[in-house]
Amino acid sequence: MTKNKEIVAYPAVLDDSENMKGMYTVTFPDVPGAISQGTGVAQALANGSEALGLMLYDVDKLPHVSDLKQVQGDYPDSLVTMVFSDLDETRKKVKKPTVKKNTTIPGDLAAKAEEAGINFSKTLTEALEAKLN
Repeated sequence: MTKNKEIVAYPAVLDDSENMKGMYTVTFPDVPGAISQGTGVAQALANGSEALGLMLYDVDKLPHVSDLKQVQGDYPDSLVTMVFSDLDETRKKVKKPTVKKNTTIPGDLAAKAEEAGINFSKTLTEALEAKLN
């Protein structure tokens, strides 16, 4: 049995009224901050999908999805269409920044952990995540 992918779709507004002809700004009324652009509809949609994924891949609660016809009515002079994004694929591509931390532990514990082949960074990360959740 395969796991369901987390794919989302939101109405996108493609507007070239303030740009050079054919250069579209892409916004999502339901997802403030998800803004992109592209030359031509295809590139604008692809870039919009990426922006949507980057805004939503790590949120706990997804925003409400507005009715497409309502958004089309709100933006009669723009191209309004649904844009999808695969949040699982975005999660795989996003690289979270890491920081180096110096820590002190008892020497005998360090020796035993090294003998057991324990990854210190991974273990500390897991312990911090458990403690914070």
